[in-house]
Amino acid sequence: MICVAICDDEKYMSDIIEKMVSDFFHRKNMDVVITRFSSGEELLKYDRRIDILFLDIQMKEMDGMETARRMRKRKFKGFLIFITILKEMVFESFEVQAYDYLLKPVENTYFEKMMERLFVSLQSSSETNLLVQKGYESRIVPFEDIVFCEIIDRKVYLHLESSEVVDFYDRIENLETKLDDRFFRCHRSFLINMKYLKGYKNGRAYMNGGIEIPVSRLRSKEFSSVILQYMRKWRL
Repeated sequence: MICVAICDDEKYMSDIIEKMVSDFFHRKNMDVVITRFSSGEELLKYDRRIDILFLDIQMKEMDGMETARRMRKRKFKGFLIFITILKEMVFESFEVQAYDYLLKPVENTYFEKMMERLFVSLQSSSETNLLVQKGYESRIVPFEDIVFCEIIDRKVYLHLESSEVVDFYDRIENLETKLDDRFFRCHRSFLINMKYLKGYKNGRAYMNGGIEIPVSRLRSKEFSSVILQYMRKWRL
């Protein structure tokens, strides 16, 4: 699922962007959630994931550039697209790592080209995301949202932090090559995200929410060193 935010104090412009975004991802057979904000102050109070942010530069009180600066300071790592009437303002966008900008009135042709480029970037960002393909549908799942992966028969089940479960057909050996070293294959049927590991005892890995995952005898000797490596790289 792609999480999109639109921040613009002009309702008609938010309406236009929302429809264009919705239509684009519908054609890609991808689920999208669009959240709208009418000010930078309102956006900064939002604490959920945002993959793509459309941000108006010229807003009352806190403008889009200052909002973007504060978003980046808060470790926002999504794609940032400015909406503006002044092309000259775009030169400041390098400071906040903007992906692109849209000039008002937004031209559909340019919007489509930009979104196609952005879609390719989303698909190729395999360092932090997993592209899941199920039939004719595709979905991008951030690594950090995956608590553990389980395989039953030939089907993989991704158990997410939100309690949602995403299923698709794949071999666990293939999945293991797509994930980074935050993940450890502790059992022939399980891959766990070390971020959510709370403890390990008597052949059981204790995850967030009281979930227990079996650790095989063959993997148990390696597990302790993997935990230390993870602590050094990801938590220190």
